[in-house]
Amino acid sequence: VANSHAAARRAVAMAVEGEVEILVQGSQRTEEFLRAVIAPGGLRRARRISHIQYIDVQNYPRPLFITDTLVNIEPTLEDKVDIVQNAIDFAHVMGVPEPKVALLAAIETVTPKMRATTDAALLCKMADRGQITGALIDGPLALDNAVSIVSARAHGLSSPVAGQVMSYSAYWENS
Repeated sequence: VANSHAAARRAVAMAVEGEVEILVQGSQRTEEFLRAVIAPGGLRRARRISHIQYIDVQNYPRPLFITDTLVNIEPTLEDKVDIVQNAIDFAHVMGVPEPKVALLAAIETVTPKMRATTDAALLCKMADRGQITGALIDGPLALDNAVSIVSARAHGLSSPVAGQVMSYSAYWENS
C-alpha cells in the first residue's frame, strides 16, 4: 500500500471481510489507526469501541488485560458497561473462560464523592443481574489490591477477584 493511512484502511477492510480476525496497530499513530476503524464501513458496531492492552508480566502468574487507557477519555457509566464487556469478550477470545475483572479506583470503598467508586459498585450490581456477563467482577479496588493477594488480605478484602485479577478497567477518581 502507498502509506500508513492506506495500510490502516486496508487492514480494516480485511477485518470487515473476515480475512483477518484481529488488528494490530504496530508503529502507526493511534489517531491514524483509529480513524480507519471508526470510519463509515469500518468496524464500529452498536457497542462502544474501547482499547485493550495485553501484558504478559514475567513474574506475574497470569496475563493482564488493561482497558481503557487510550480511547475513552472520560467514559460515562453506559460507556463503562461496553468497555467492561469488550474486555471480557476479548479475554474469552484469548482463551480465558471466566476472567476476573477488577474495576479500579483510588480506594476500595464506595463514596459518592468519587464517581469511579459509585460506577464500580453499579457495574458490579449490573453483573449480578446479568447485564454484564462472562466474568467475575469486583470493585472498586485499588490497583495493589487487584493484582496482589498479599495486599488484598492486608486490607481485609475477601473477594474472588482481589489479588487474582486478569483484567482491569482503569477508571480513576476524575472519570
